Amino acid sequence: MNTPITLARVKKLAPLVVDALLVILFCAIGRRSHDEAVLTGLLKTLWPFAVGLVIGWVLAVVIADRLRGEQDGFDGTAVWPTGVVVWLATLVGGMLLRVISGQGTAFSFFLVAATVLAVFLLGWRAALRALR
Repeated sequence: MNTPITLARVKKLAPLVVDALLVILFCAIGRRSHDEAVLTGLLKTLWPFAVGLVIGWVLAVVIADRLRGEQDGFDGTAVWPTGVVVWLATLVGGMLLRVISGQGTAFSFFLVAATVLAVFLLGWRAALRALR
């Protein structure tokens, strides 16, 4: 059964796309700030955080459904619980996968990643709420 692409479906995916673009930007900025090749090495830096992001989105959907119930539906633009869960999963999942894959996880990097990802993943949601 083919379901048509509607504006409502696109709107539900838009927050995921925004998050993904911001995680890509975070990784690209990090590589650039360390004078590393951005395009050729981006995937190596990106994949742990991308996996964490996907895990965060799955968790956010499950948690939101439990907290709000089916009648209210999932809100990908909500700071809580969506934004916080996505941010924490992206950060923690990304760091754990970096450890497993032998990539660096210095404490200073953890702090920078936590801060930048919070500004990126929570900031746009907070700004959107303020504008509404």
